[in-house]
Amino acid sequence: MNENMKKHENNLGRKNTKLFFIITSALLAAAVIWFIILPMGSSLIKNILSKKEEVKFEAFSPEAFAYDIGDSWEVNATVNVKGFVKKEIGDELSASFDYSVDLIGPDSLTVDDIFTDSKEVESDEIIDVQLEAQFELDYDSPEGQYQIKFNIIDNNSGEKTSAQCSFELKK
Repeated sequence: MNENMKKHENNLGRKNTKLFFIITSALLAAAVIWFIILPMGSSLIKNILSKKEEVKFEAFSPEAFAYDIGDSWEVNATVNVKGFVKKEIGDELSASFDYSVDLIGPDSLTVDDIFTDSKEVESDEIIDVQLEAQFELDYDSPEGQYQIKFNIIDNNSGEKTSAQCSFELKK
């Protein structure tokens, strides 16, 4: 073999070795990215996206209506809550509430806990929850404006909130 061919083979060998190390390094980097960084990154991205500004536990949009059902009044009331603590159960989120309703009548009549209930919610996404109350009033109850007060406890945090609204009894 002549001297030029030996130099050429030597250069090819070095180039092939460099190419081998470049390809091996690229494959190793791809494996690290695929198996280590991406899984960590996706959970990091998920955490960043889920770390929204903390929302205060509050009740909003209370509504109440009374319907004449003949021999009594049926009262239906709803309120929404947000900013509660959600617990992770497997792949789902869970929220838990205890709540009661107080009634304040036009004649200063006050009935505490005219309605009590609990609500458990499990879903893959929970933003706000609607709580409902339904009870009856005597047909002889005085006409006028009534106040409903929702008293709500977030069972996952122990925090409390309330909301009020009014409705009218009119024969």
